[in-house]
Amino acid sequence: MSRTPPPWEPPLAGSEAEQLLGSLDRMRATFRYKVDGLDADGLRATIPTSALSLGALLKHLATVEDFYSTRRLSGTAMPDAWDDNGWDDEDDWEMTSAASDPPEVLYALYDGAVERNRALVREAVATRGLDGEAHAADEEGRHASIRRLLFDLLEEYGRHTGHADLLRESVDGRVGEDPPEDWRPPGGGAPS
Repeated sequence: MSRTPPPWEPPLAGSEAEQLLGSLDRMRATFRYKVDGLDADGLRATIPTSALSLGALLKHLATVEDFYSTRRLSGTAMPDAWDDNGWDDEDDWEMTSAASDPPEVLYALYDGAVERNRALVREAVATRGLDGEAHAADEEGRHASIRRLLFDLLEEYGRHTGHADLLRESVDGRVGEDPPEDWRPPGGGAPS
């Protein structure tokens, strides 16, 4: 009898878009598992050599998800969730302000941003393909492809999921490459 893979597992064989979006969803699930179920103290905890915390990573990746699916993908404004921000005064506002946010706010920001990104990117890939032009452009006006944005997002997750590994282990010892197969992201955050 074959087992059913978890919903974040990329297809064993699929199109380039299915593989890329599936790999991104696996990274999202792994990251979400690494930060899951913590109270305010757990989300604020740091290691001696860094000010980085799991809460800061949650808020930062929520920002990245929304930034990529709006400003970089289509040139539209960020969602209302980011209207009251401190970026004018501090470039890393989302990282430093996270310590003041309650866990439920941080988790909701992240989960909401992932769902918004997932919907907007899947629509863009369905209508324009991975080679489709994104709004993001270099100084000479050459636009990035949707593929490039997705690879950049995947790279961002790779970097920060590694940070989350170390931080979570220091909080309560949780380790592991992937979430357990029976774990599901809270709020139905698994891809459809």
